[in-house]
Order: sequence, then C-alpha cells, then structure tokens
Amino acid sequence: MTTERVNPPELSPPTGFTHAVVAAGSRVVFLAGQTALDTDGKIVGDTLPEQFEQALGNLLTALRAAGGTPADLARVTVYATDVAAYRAQARRLGRIWRESAGRDYPAMAVVEVVRLWDERALVELDGFAVLP
Repeated sequence: MTTERVNPPELSPPTGFTHAVVAAGSRVVFLAGQTALDTDGKIVGDTLPEQFEQALGNLLTALRAAGGTPADLARVTVYATDVAAYRAQARRLGRIWRESAGRDYPAMAVVEVVRLWDERALVELDGFAVLP
C-alpha cells in the first residue's frame, strides 16, 4: 500500500491522528469493532487504559491475520462510553497506541456512546486498512 498523510496548514495541527489519509492498494480490509474481550469472550481490565490496550491489540490481531500491519490502517473510529475520561487519559492512551501501532496515524475519530454491546466495555475500536 502507498499512503499519503495530509495535514493542511489551514487546520489545527493534529495530535495522535491524521486529518486525511490517501491510500492506494489492491485490498481493503474492514475491521469489526473490537472491545477488550479475551479469547474466552470476557472483558478484561477495569480501567479505560487497560481496556483500550486490549481492544487495540484485538484490532491489530485481526488486521495481521488479514495480512496487514498497523501502517496499513487508513481509518479508525474509537467509541468511548465517557469522552471526558478518554480525554483525561489521552497521554496514556497515546503512549499505548504508539507502542502498539507506531506513529503512522490513520484518520481517526472519537465518539461518545451511551453503552457498548457488553455492558462492562468502556471502549471499542473499528476501522479499515488498505493493503498492497
């Protein structure tokens, strides 16, 4: 895949995301929403950072199984049950992202939701990637 990350000077400088990603490749991988489920289907972690790390790990596991890498991510949406808590933990969540997925950020959005499918889930990530 080839990507061009576009951050126009007319927009505020992005922190932890890219304003636009132009991706060219031969395969698109749509990644289902991932929460902090373990292999037994149980939510792990009581805190937002713990659940974010597991959910991101699950998303990246699905991506790798489809033949992709974190650099292939073109778009990720984060669904959080408490955006204020997400913002309060932003530095720590950013560190988790960089350690797991690197610094080639996809286009991203964070959306607050009333609740997720599993009532214990605090965060869910979905997205898509473009592979060579």
